[in-house]
Amino acid sequence: MSGSYDDSVGVEVSSDSFWEVGNYKRTVKRIDDGHRLCNDLMNCIHERARIEKVYAQQLTEWAKRWKQLVEKGPQYGTVERAWCAFMSEAEKVSELHLEVKGSLMNEDFEKIKNWQKEAFHKQMMGGFKETKEAEDGFRKAQKPWAKKLKEVEVAKKAYHAACKEEKLAISRETNSKADPALNPEQLKKLQDKVERSKQDVLKTKEKYEKSLKELDNATPQYMENMEQVFEQCQQFEEKRLRFFREVLLEVQKHLDLSNVASYKNIYRELEQNIKSADAVEDLRWFRANQGPGMSMNWPQFEEWSADLNRTLSRREKKAASDGVTLTGINQTGDQVSQPNKHSSLSVQSNTVQSVQSSYNPFEDEEDTGSTVSEKEDNKIKNVSSYEKNQSYPTDWSDEESNNPFSSTDANGDTNPFDEDTSPAMEVRVRALYDYKGQEQDELSFKAGDELTKMVNEDEQGWCKGRLDNGQVGLYPANYVEPIQ
Repeated sequence: MSGSYDDSVGVEVSSDSFWEVGNYKRTVKRIDDGHRLCNDLMNCIHERARIEKVYAQQLTEWAKRWKQLVEKGPQYGTVERAWCAFMSEAEKVSELHLEVKGSLMNEDFEKIKNWQKEAFHKQMMGGFKETKEAEDGFRKAQKPWAKKLKEVEVAKKAYHAACKEEKLAISRETNSKADPALNPEQLKKLQDKVERSKQDVLKTKEKYEKSLKELDNATPQYMENMEQVFEQCQQFEEKRLRFFREVLLEVQKHLDLSNVASYKNIYRELEQNIKSADAVEDLRWFRANQGPGMSMNWPQFEEWSADLNRTLSRREKKAASDGVTLTGINQTGDQVSQPNKHSSLSVQSNTVQSVQSSYNPFEDEEDTGSTVSEKEDNKIKNVSSYEKNQSYPTDWSDEESNNPFSSTDANGDTNPFDEDTSPAMEVRVRALYDYKGQEQDELSFKAGDELTKMVNEDEQGWCKGRLDNGQVGLYPANYVEPIQ
């Protein structure tokens, strides 16, 4: 290995020891590494905070979607409440993970950032003040010893060169003695050369030994000065290491939700909700509200009344501003005391859903790609085969008064969507907004879907159309536009 003290002094380095000239730079480099490690730790914490945020977001979306599915699905009673408890657990855990994210960024991240700013001071010309101070300290401690080391290297080279010259002179003198053609004067010169080379060897050896002795005398002071600067660097590094340990312990406390009382209470409450599910209670409730326990308006003799027996048409249902209560059914007894979730006694008038823009409370400009895909939404939305709000027939009749496509309504008017009406030209249209059918005879589609308009808009703003899968039904006319 080779190294140098500075540009003007070149010294061969024979080992990787700290005491070799220039090898202190590894210690100085550790200061710059400490600054970079602070950045690395901040980046590490920042990425974990983003993971916590995305996880909280996904929990909230999952809870919201499944809570709607369970509430609209066929499950009922205490088991339904136990099932929904999982969604409540997810919402509460989501809040805790958002708190973890906030602690990581607002406390741990900022703490490292502030410590780094206080510990490392940048210079106008680049680099850090602490690095320059350590570099200057080592240079000052090493300079006298490095100077003497250079003298030793020079003396050593001179001594070795004299020894080589002496050996060469002796070899020439020996060879000349065996040469009879060599005159005495030439032989005398070779002998003088040998004598001078021996004297040079003695002088260079003495000088070499003297410089080496001076180097040995300077070594203790050199070691003391170098260790003093090194200990200063050690103290600076010790502060960083202790600080890192302190920060990592705080990060561990923020991540460890097992020691958070509210986190334990979430699962204690979840367990209680699940254990509170009672099959006997649910069966009793279903018997009373959906089975033989329900009251019945048994047929009795009734006088004829035009208003009482009049059938409501779709046009009259749509024109009403509020729900229209069916007059043919009377609620009595137990049915009034406990609401029935699965039967609807009124027809809601507003069937057109407003377009809702999806807003993610956890999303910002730095977190992308973390929402659930539309394909996954579509798959999960189809889990339940029917919703709780679907209507059940409330009476028996041979009349077709409940048929939305019947040829006549209660007033004798012609249904504009009757199959027997004169055929109109079919037109391909494209959906402008999402629409979910509110009744069994209505279509459901998403914005961008294409369908075929079979019957033009009636006076209530409805059209009849056919989806590509063959399903035929009604939809709001202003939710689509013709395909050019």
